[in-house]
Amino acid sequence: MGEGTEPDPRADAEAPVLATAFPEAATLGARLIERRMTIAVAESCTGGLLGAALTATPGSSAYVRGGIIAYGNDVKAVHLGVGRHLLATHGAVSAEVAMAMAMGACERFKATIGAGITGVAGPDASEQKPPGLVFVAVAGLGSGQVVRLSGDLGREANRASAVHTALRLCLEFVGQAPGDGEGGSPDATPEG
Repeated sequence: MGEGTEPDPRADAEAPVLATAFPEAATLGARLIERRMTIAVAESCTGGLLGAALTATPGSSAYVRGGIIAYGNDVKAVHLGVGRHLLATHGAVSAEVAMAMAMGACERFKATIGAGITGVAGPDASEQKPPGLVFVAVAGLGSGQVVRLSGDLGREANRASAVHTALRLCLEFVGQAPGDGEGGSPDATPEG
């Protein structure tokens, strides 16, 4: 855009709409507000797509505390508190690391729940960790759950599938939460 050029007001209306691609994000947001809960995210292979989906809904600042894109293992360890022993023992793409990422986001951002996603979006991978292998975790309020996805749908579809799964898992988790949340830190340390 050149200097002095006004933005085209139609450009926003013509842009792809994350709220349309991930409609469960608005549902989750409404449920979080209703329960007075907050969420934080830690993402690897989705590169911020979950956070973008959550914040596509106007007013999302009422329940989204923040997020970290943790592509590198050092970022997972330093900024999310993922144990280096977990990374060395299980690898970055594992249920254990996904849960540690979710717990780290929850704790670091003082959110009621945290969501963690780690996996292989593709196309490159190893024999042990093929494209489409993704672990999605949610933690908080003294509990947690991890879901394993597998089957290569292609890079962008793998990422979208992970986000849909995270949103669904968070909706289930919020629906099972006891009583109203405090909107701040979890009542107890999440367990894996």
